[in-house]
Amino acid sequence: MTVAIQISVRSLVEYVFSAGSIETGFRSAKALTDGTKAHQKLQKEYGPGDEHEVYVSAEIEHEGLVFTVDGRCDGLLLDEDGETLIVDEIKSTSLGFDTIPEDGYLVHWAQAKCYAYMIAKDRGLSRMAIRLTYFQVESEEVRRMTVYAAVEELEKFVYDCVAGYFPYAQLQTANREQRDGSAGELAFPFPNYREGQRKLAGAVYQTIKEGHKLFAKAPTGIGKTMSTLFPAVKSFGAGGVQRIFYLTAKTITRTAAEEALALLETRGLKLRAVTLTAKEKVCLKDEVRCTPEYCEFADGYYDRVNEAVLDLLGHETLMTREVITAYARKHRVCPFEFSLDVAYAADAVICDYNYIFDPRVNLKRLFDEHKKGTVLLVDEAHNLIDRAREMYSAELVKSPFLALQRAYKGVRPELADAAKGLNNYFIALRKRCGEESRVDVELPTDLIALLEVFLAAAEQEMALGAAGAALDEAAAENAAALREAFFAAHNFVRIAGLYDERYMTLSWVDRSEVSVKLLCLDPSHLLGVMGKGYRSQILFSATLSPLSYYMDMLGAGENGYSITVPSPFSREQLDVKVQPLSTRYQDRERSSGKIAQTIVKLVTERGGNYLVFLPSYAYMSVVYEAFTDELMAWQNAQAETGKPGEQPELDVWVQQARMSEEEREQFLAAFQAGSEKTTVGFAVMGGIFSEGIDLVGDRLTGVVIVGVGMPQLGPERNLIKDYMDTEGKNGFDYAYVYPGMNKVLQAGGRLIRSETDHGVLLLIDDRYVQPRYRSLLPEEWRDYELLPARG
Repeated sequence: MTVAIQISVRSLVEYVFSAGSIETGFRSAKALTDGTKAHQKLQKEYGPGDEHEVYVSAEIEHEGLVFTVDGRCDGLLLDEDGETLIVDEIKSTSLGFDTIPEDGYLVHWAQAKCYAYMIAKDRGLSRMAIRLTYFQVESEEVRRMTVYAAVEELEKFVYDCVAGYFPYAQLQTANREQRDGSAGELAFPFPNYREGQRKLAGAVYQTIKEGHKLFAKAPTGIGKTMSTLFPAVKSFGAGGVQRIFYLTAKTITRTAAEEALALLETRGLKLRAVTLTAKEKVCLKDEVRCTPEYCEFADGYYDRVNEAVLDLLGHETLMTREVITAYARKHRVCPFEFSLDVAYAADAVICDYNYIFDPRVNLKRLFDEHKKGTVLLVDEAHNLIDRAREMYSAELVKSPFLALQRAYKGVRPELADAAKGLNNYFIALRKRCGEESRVDVELPTDLIALLEVFLAAAEQEMALGAAGAALDEAAAENAAALREAFFAAHNFVRIAGLYDERYMTLSWVDRSEVSVKLLCLDPSHLLGVMGKGYRSQILFSATLSPLSYYMDMLGAGENGYSITVPSPFSREQLDVKVQPLSTRYQDRERSSGKIAQTIVKLVTERGGNYLVFLPSYAYMSVVYEAFTDELMAWQNAQAETGKPGEQPELDVWVQQARMSEEEREQFLAAFQAGSEKTTVGFAVMGGIFSEGIDLVGDRLTGVVIVGVGMPQLGPERNLIKDYMDTEGKNGFDYAYVYPGMNKVLQAGGRLIRSETDHGVLLLIDDRYVQPRYRSLLPEEWRDYELLPARG
C-alpha cells in the first residue's frame, strides 16, 4: 500500500540542511516583524507581469512513500532575456551582511531550488533562474545572488532532498501505524470507571471529534488525567488527530501525565511521548551559556541532531527528562534543543503552558498544517489566567542599561550611546513619577524607538562576540549582562506589538530603581489568538468556579462548551466547619490568637495529620507564632491537671519561600498514615502544597483554611478591577474574589482524594457565611457547622 506524506518545502529543507540553517547572532523583534514588510517592499518593485506568493506543489514517490511537497515562493519574475523565469527567495535580517556567508545559506538555496523545480515541472520549462535576495531591515540595503539550473539538475536535487528525509518519514510512518492500531484496540486501563469519569471521558472524545473547545469542571479525585488522556489517545487515527499536547504549570501534574501514559503502555498502547523540561533544569553544563565556545553540546549540534532524533524515536516510547538526557549525552547534543526537535515528531508532548501560549517561547515550527491535527489538554486550567497575564506583559528596569553604558563606554561607542539613551529615558521618567506610580493608557512609543536602536547595536555586538575569540572574565560578564538586557528589551518590544485597549502602561520608582511595565489587563483575546488553528482544546480543573468567569477569561469564543461533573464522594466523607473570624489585614493581629486556639483544639482533640493554609508567608508567620504559644499554653494546662501522658506528640512543619525538591519531599513524607504522632503543616494558599499533591487516606486527616485567599490589594489588581468595571463586569470579583476563592478550593481539594477518604475541613473567615462567598463554595461544602467566634 502506498502511503502519502504531506510536508512543506520549508520543513523538508530545514530537516535535510539543518546545519546550514542556523544564522549567527540574534534577531530583534523589529527584524522579525519587518520580515513581512521587507517582502512587501521588494515585491512592490516587481514588474507588471511578475508574480508573488505563488503556491507550488509536487508529488514525489520514494520507496513506497508518496511525498506531497508544497509551499509559496516569494516571487516569480522574468529574466532580462524575457525567456527565463526567476524564482526569488527573500530573506530579511537586522544584522550586517558581513555576518552572512558570501554565497548565502545552503538552506535558503535549497528552499528556492525546490520552488524552481516545482514551477519548471508545472510549466514545462527546461531551465530556471534561482535568486536569493537578502534585505537589511535597518539600512534597507539589498544583496542579490543568482544561479541558473537545468530542470534535470533541479529534479535530482529535490529527489535527493526527499531521499534524505525518507528515513525519518519511514520511521514516523511505521510508528504512526503502530500507534493508530494500538489506540484503536486500547481498553480503559481500570476495571471500572469512577463515578463521573465516564461522563468526562465521553465529553472529551466528542469534543475532539467535533473540533470544539471544552471547559470541564470536574472534582478532585475522579482521575481527570486519565479521563482526558484516554479519550484523546482513542482519537488517534479516527478523524485526523495526530498529536496531543498535555499542558500544565506544575512538575507534579506533568508526572501524573507521564504515569498515565506509562499505564496505557502496559495495556498495549504504542505511542511516542516526550516531556519538555526548562533549559535551566536540563542543562548539562554548570552554567547555561549556549555558545559553541563554551558548550560542547551546542558546538556542532545541527550536525548530529538528526541521527540523535532517529535513534531516540527508533528505540524509545516514553521520553522523560532522564531518557532525553541519556540520549543527549550519547549523541553530544543539547538536551533542551534536542527535546524541542523531538517534540515536533512526537505523538504526545507533556510541557508547560508557555510552549503553546507564550509568544516568546512557543513552538515556532508548529505550522498551521500541524495545528489542525493537534489536541490541547490544559490541566489545572484555572492557573492559565494569571500565567497568561504574565506571558503577555513585559517589564523593564533602569539599572541594566546604566551598567551597560559604563561597561561599553570607549569600547563600543554605538552600544554605549544606545544604553545611555535608555538610561536617560528612565531618569526623565523618575522625575515625572515623583513619589507616585504613574499609569498611562498609551504605549510609550518613545521608549520603543530607543529600544529598537539598542537592539540593533546589541545584536551587532553579540554577533561579533559569537564569531570572535574567547573572552576574559570581565568581558564574559559584560556579554552575559548584554544578553540578559537584550532579551528583556526584545520581549518588551514584542509585547508592545500586542498593545491595545486591553493594556495599561505602569511606571514606578523604588529607591534608585525605575521600572516600566506593559500590563495585560485581559489576556482572553490573546489566549484565543495563540490557541487558534488547533483541532480542539480541553481545559479542565476541579475549581473552574464560577464557570462563566473562567470561560470568559480563558477565551471560550463561539465554539466553547462546558461540562460540570458532580462530586462522586458522599457528604458523610467530609465534615465542614466554619468559624466566622475576621482575617482582614487590619484585624489579623487581634484575631490570630483566636485562630490559633481553634487550630490547637482541632489537632489535639482529633489527632492525625493536618495542613493549615494561609494567604501569605507573612500572615502564616503570625499565625504560626500564635499557634506555638497556644500549644505551649495547652500543654502546660494539661500538665497542671495531671494528664501529661495524654498529650499527643506533635510534629510541626512550615513551608519556606524557596524549598528544594528534597525539602518538599521531606515535608510531604512527614504525613504518614497510621502514625502515633500528630503532624501539622503550615503552608501558603496557591503554593506548591495546595495543588497537585495526593495525601490519600489517613495521610491527611484535616485541612484548615484561614482567609478567603484574596490577592493583596495593589495597583496592578486595581487596574484590572477598573478595566473590568468599564467592560460591564464586576471588577472586584474578577480581580480579587474569584482568584482568591480558587486558591481556597484548591487547598480544600487536598482532603478527599478517594472513595474511602474521610476528613474535617475548617474554614476560618466571617465572609464564608456571606451569600456572595458561600455561593462560590462547592455544594458539598455548603452544609457546614458554624463554630462560635469564641475568645
